[in-house]
Amino acid sequence: MSPLDFSVEELDKLMDLANDIEADPEKYAHACEGKKLATLFYEPSTRTRLSHEAAMLNLGGNIMGFSTADSSSAAKGESVSDTIRTISCYADICAMRHPKEGAPMVACRHSSIPVINAGDGGHQHPTQTLTDLLTIRSLKGHLSGMTIGLCGDLKFGRTVHSLIHALVRYTGIKFILISPEELRLPSYIRNDVLDAKNVPYEEVVRLEEALPKLDILYMTRVQKERFFNEEDYVRMKDFYILDAKKMKLAPDDMFVLHPLPRVNEISVEVDDDPRAAYFKQMQYGVYVRMALILTLLEIEV
Repeated sequence: MSPLDFSVEELDKLMDLANDIEADPEKYAHACEGKKLATLFYEPSTRTRLSHEAAMLNLGGNIMGFSTADSSSAAKGESVSDTIRTISCYADICAMRHPKEGAPMVACRHSSIPVINAGDGGHQHPTQTLTDLLTIRSLKGHLSGMTIGLCGDLKFGRTVHSLIHALVRYTGIKFILISPEELRLPSYIRNDVLDAKNVPYEEVVRLEEALPKLDILYMTRVQKERFFNEEDYVRMKDFYILDAKKMKLAPDDMFVLHPLPRVNEISVEVDDDPRAAYFKQMQYGVYVRMALILTLLEIEV
């Protein structure tokens, strides 16, 4: 349900397994033969749904499910708890994305199979966080002693919220929070997570000001679907655009991550920069979800 469901030791074990899968995918090609993953996606998704499906297929398993609520009995008013009871009869494990915060938790309470939270509203996106942690660890060699810049929609961005929760458990982490006033990190995360754990952070509006100090820059899009009116969205959507000129301000060993999809917050000219790691990040997402499926199904290879 949340990245905090794993201890730091369990996370390290999961990432070690993901790295082993990356090194020798053939070894794991039949690990889930005869097993079925159900993907219950009540909200549109490309990467999260397909990477869960790719992960299960890479493990030799099968997939089933739906990609919009309209194509499920939710359109007839079926509750999440009834849907998951039904799915538990058909599949061995399921991944759920839902626009309502807490829906996967409701599912997990009524399920007899493992439930992976594949994103719930503006709340959590734990498998993206596992992907982010694996990407940072693989690129940098460690997860401690780093300055992480989080840029864009810090108010509604569930990927940002999940990543902060996960990273504060490592030593020597500092955050630079880069956002317009209207999209600042919610006070409950500042107070209950950063302040409570004495994690150093600074809030800035200008991306240029933060870039020279960063080990990792985590860009996010301004999410149209989380805004209540079009006017606010239009005003905010182009607030930050990372381009080649701005990249000149960044250290040579800083990497750029993005949970994707991007709209125009990262110029395509940045794609050729060796520090652009967001497409690599997607590949790590498949490895970490393969490791997660194996771990939750208690399959050892």
